[in-house]
Amino acid sequence: MSTKTTPPDTQAHILTRADISNTPETRHVHQFNPRAIRHTVSLSDIAGLSKVGLHLVRIAAGDETTTHHYHEESDEFVYILSGTLTLRYGDAYYSLSAGDFVGFPAHGAAHSMRNDSDADATYLMGGSRPDIDICNYPDIDRRMYNIRGQKEYVDLKDLGKV
Repeated sequence: MSTKTTPPDTQAHILTRADISNTPETRHVHQFNPRAIRHTVSLSDIAGLSKVGLHLVRIAAGDETTTHHYHEESDEFVYILSGTLTLRYGDAYYSLSAGDFVGFPAHGAAHSMRNDSDADATYLMGGSRPDIDICNYPDIDRRMYNIRGQKEYVDLKDLGKV
């Protein structure tokens, strides 16, 4: 008696340029920064990846990417595809353009970007997806806990109060 296994549907994990181009962007406004607006196609979600996130992101002229932050458990990176972005990494500022790559290790310096140009900028953003992560926002003295997709935050001034 032989047992047959059904081969995985490999086609579901392949995204062609046309597939990506025809996928509508999702507009994300950061929960702590209304000026941080990302237009995103989540390539990893479409391809069924759960341990790593990879997103194609467009930032319109004048918009920001996030609130200045760093993760305690998650590594992140960006690879600039087009346009220019101003990176704030720790307290230093850098100009990024097509072909530039930046890694943001867990427990590293806080980071954020903004589009100071008059044209859209696009980049790949990726990182690990730990079950539990803590994200710190030093400019607003806030910490967010992400436990298996459930997010809660606390203002640092309130920690330790009963």
